[in-house]
Amino acid sequence: MSLKGKFITLEGSEGAGKSTNLVFLCDLLRQANIDFYETREPGGTPFAEALRDQLLSTWDEPVAGLTELLVVFAARNQHLNTEIRPRLARGQWVVSDRFTDASYAYQGTARGVDLNYVRQLEQWVQRDLQPDLTLYLDCDPDVGRSRIASRELDRMEQEQLVFFQAVRQGYLARAASLSRMHTIDASQSLDEVQKNIALVIQRLLAERDI
Repeated sequence: MSLKGKFITLEGSEGAGKSTNLVFLCDLLRQANIDFYETREPGGTPFAEALRDQLLSTWDEPVAGLTELLVVFAARNQHLNTEIRPRLARGQWVVSDRFTDASYAYQGTARGVDLNYVRQLEQWVQRDLQPDLTLYLDCDPDVGRSRIASRELDRMEQEQLVFFQAVRQGYLARAASLSRMHTIDASQSLDEVQKNIALVIQRLLAERDI
């Protein structure tokens, strides 16, 4: 059995229910006695969290999509070197709220940054590291925006509907091309969403024991 830990990521646009279902996912791993570390992107270390704060703050000047992408990958490089790689190497599992699929969807598809730039940064920063499993919570942007309407919105959450429609298309394109990505209809009841998550995680745990 490999000592390398599993790397699980949770993806979805605003209002898809990531926070609630991240708690559920982590509870499943605890019940299975998995030693895991929970984190998020951008962020995950003090320096990377500082970059996140700058990225999501509102500015008087326009912030270019490529600028966003470079900031995100700077934070990701720090996160990988400080937390993710060392933990995986010693056999601990890592669960992250977002990872590079978000860069393809947000900065690539929605901001219009050339996807080749995203791929090049991915190769430089991650080398051969990819998630073992990605759960993508998919929901209509109108539904997602209505779910977050009552909270204080950061710069990204303040974007127009057309932006989030593009984000969704970016995610769906990724999910269609990557076997590690499992699309879950997040417009269903929470009970149904979590049943689907549990099934995927059970399969991953079963593979571990083969």
